[in-house]
Amino acid sequence: MTNLTGKVAVVTGAARGIGAAIARALAAAGATVVANYAGRKEAAKQIAESIVAEGGRAIAVQGDVSKPDDVRTLFAETREAFGAIDHPINNAGVGEFSPLEAVTVDHFRNLFDTNVLGAILTTKEAPPLFRPSGGSVINIGSLSTTSPTPGSAVYAATKGAIDALSSVLAVELSDRRIRVNTLAPGPVETDGTRAVGLVGSELQKQLAARTPLGRLGLPEDIAKVAVFLASDQAGWLTGVRIPAAGGLH
Repeated sequence: MTNLTGKVAVVTGAARGIGAAIARALAAAGATVVANYAGRKEAAKQIAESIVAEGGRAIAVQGDVSKPDDVRTLFAETREAFGAIDHPINNAGVGEFSPLEAVTVDHFRNLFDTNVLGAILTTKEAPPLFRPSGGSVINIGSLSTTSPTPGSAVYAATKGAIDALSSVLAVELSDRRIRVNTLAPGPVETDGTRAVGLVGSELQKQLAARTPLGRLGLPEDIAKVAVFLASDQAGWLTGVRIPAAGGLH
């Protein structure tokens, strides 16, 4: 089993879905977890409390990753509670879809501010808290950049930016021994995909039929890959994009 004992991870957008699964999986591997949330306070608190109840260490910290002051507060509270950081997980994101003719400036800014600016601000704030031994940044991307879906132009553009961000920062932060990688999920069954009607729909059946492993992903499937990327087993990986999609391309 992967051992992350003694490591500290900040998971943005950890109140539900993939973020919540990553927070739990990192804690199960021994990491101390900071579960960040923007608005779902009770859900994030429940994640942190469940980790503590199982013998781990965790806190929930509010913060909108698109706001510099919130990000500074997030890392200040992490420093105060745990002293250092090893693994920022940039998971917070907005998944709104819109056909091209309906795209607005507000839609564009909402997605880019959270999905891209949020990852930049978080990664910018983290390095002073890293130990001399370094660590790793994991950016949550998407299969949408290589397997496009109509209506996802702005969303896919944000995730393409995440791919580029990881590639550049893997080089820029290498002298600090900080690895930077992208984890790119395919379609995953979450509260969000249920809310938009994907789960149980004809589209889900079509996606499952196109997927070699025959189903949509689960948050836990993605979380396992995140634990691997955070671990020493991935110590020779940086600047890479790992699809986690059951073979869907």
